[in-house]
Amino acid sequence: MKSRDEVKKCNQEMMTRDGDEENMAESIKGLKRTHRCTEVSVADTGSVVTVMGWVQKCRNKGGIIFVDLRDRSGILQVILEETDCGRENFAKGERLRSEFVIAVTGTVVKRSGAVNENLKTGDIEIRAAELRILSEAETPPFPIEAGSRTKEELRLKYRFLDLRRPDLQGNIMLRSKITADIRSFLVEEGFLEIETPILNKSTPEGARDYLVPSRVHPGSFYALPQSPQLFKQLLMCAGYDRYFQIAKCFRDEDLRADRQPEFTQVDMELSFVDVDDVIAVNERLLQAVVKSSVGRDVPLPIPRMTWTEAMDRFGTDKPDTRFGMELRDVSDTVQGCGFAVFTGALTNGGTVRGINAKGQAEMPRKKIDALTEFAKGYGAKGLAYLAVMPDGTYKSSFAKFMTEEEFAALIKLMEGEKGDLLFFAADKTALVLSVLGALRLELAGQMGLIDHERLDFLWITEFPLLEYSEEENRYVAVHHPFTMPMEEDLPLLESGDLGKIRAKAYDIVLNGTELGGGSVRIFQSEVQEKMFAILGMKKEEAKDRFGFLLDAFQYGVPPHAGLAYGLDRLVMLLVKAESIREVIAFPKVKDASCLMTSAPDVVDPKQLEELGIKLDEHN
Repeated sequence: MKSRDEVKKCNQEMMTRDGDEENMAESIKGLKRTHRCTEVSVADTGSVVTVMGWVQKCRNKGGIIFVDLRDRSGILQVILEETDCGRENFAKGERLRSEFVIAVTGTVVKRSGAVNENLKTGDIEIRAAELRILSEAETPPFPIEAGSRTKEELRLKYRFLDLRRPDLQGNIMLRSKITADIRSFLVEEGFLEIETPILNKSTPEGARDYLVPSRVHPGSFYALPQSPQLFKQLLMCAGYDRYFQIAKCFRDEDLRADRQPEFTQVDMELSFVDVDDVIAVNERLLQAVVKSSVGRDVPLPIPRMTWTEAMDRFGTDKPDTRFGMELRDVSDTVQGCGFAVFTGALTNGGTVRGINAKGQAEMPRKKIDALTEFAKGYGAKGLAYLAVMPDGTYKSSFAKFMTEEEFAALIKLMEGEKGDLLFFAADKTALVLSVLGALRLELAGQMGLIDHERLDFLWITEFPLLEYSEEENRYVAVHHPFTMPMEEDLPLLESGDLGKIRAKAYDIVLNGTELGGGSVRIFQSEVQEKMFAILGMKKEEAKDRFGFLLDAFQYGVPPHAGLAYGLDRLVMLLVKAESIREVIAFPKVKDASCLMTSAPDVVDPKQLEELGIKLDEHN
């Protein structure tokens, strides 16, 4: 390690060679960063280092200036005293303000004051010999600090500043590590990383496509990929055996906290496999990534639950299993009671189900009314409730319609005890499940039942293959039209209740959020043709949309299956962020716009003319 005088002399000589020293004084030329801020440690005591970064804050104590220097690694304290750095450098130190970009050469010493145990570098400081102001800065519109309380709209407008905040930088850096770990794991497992096209043929099925007009093919459009689904199946047909891609995907749909119009997908496909094979490799992947990124153990095997069981117990196909409060079907128990809301739902083919809010019997009526309004937001006409008071008496919205014996039977089935509050919904089965599934989560949040330190992974399997769309008056695919039915349900494709066909499909869920999903694919032409027919797609239409895939199926296709994760969601959950916007460098907001760049925006009329596009002036 060179001495301080040697480093300073070397820097001065290099500046002289590069031209006029005065003009180059605030240039980086002649300097080479030796360490990031937190790479300097007590082991470097006595060494001369050069560090560079942003001024977090600066305190001039008269004769001595304390500078907190920040880069992506963290903060390092720099001390400027005129006896060490000279009058010129000290004068520059007096000009420093927050977010100035500086370079400092100096000696590592142990802290002269109290050790700051909150900093990785809290036991050392740099006594500066040379200071260069590489760039000055205006006062930022909000503090550059962790845990910012600044409104998200302002932070996103100045995202380039927001990205300097330590907690956001931590998220982005962890995302990079997770991505690298995924790549490393899959390569070790024999996967090949292969890119698929971004400009594709539009094959609308599900969410809306983002369309891109073609200049050289007037009137024709490309579609941005919603997923690499068809291409990865073609790669299996081509014999590549195991494929993966960190893929950009696009869907023109309404946004939520965990959705963006453009998102990143960890996409994979495997040949000569069945459900258990895909699940096994992905369990090992999740275990390795979680351990590497956040140091947590994921016990294997990850629990599995069929779609039917998940819906019956939790009212959703992405259940949060960190707490109980499971749904109970009380239809048989209330059949024939005097409460018309219950009996009417059952007469119309619906269901009556409930949840038990343990210990909440004395919940104020105002709060019960608020929960009823919450349920109405999910389509319920109302909520029925039954409070088993601590003294054993009842308070209920339907007390006068049921006998003591009926109440006792209902409470027993709900495992009600003194102090419990029971909620019930009665309507069509799908609506009841949706309402109580949402109410369960709302109550758990209010009651503090969720352990936010837990990581509960869960596989959901055996989804319905098809669901009936009243709007389209036909069956539609629950996932996509290339999903294989369960072998024992194949006869139902020819004759039977199509709604009972189960798919060889699987989703991976973490703490009540769907991380990803996949399926075994149809690889027999006759099954694929039958699937298209059920979906109301004639042979000519299927050929027009998917002809290249169907052609490939004529030349030998292996059994294959795949899965795709939302990388944004995975990182969001592992860093405990409330939105995927906190783990994406440059996200969009709820109307799919970018507050920083003002995208989307109008374009030059000449560009539209070249594309043969004329805008409707009335829209």
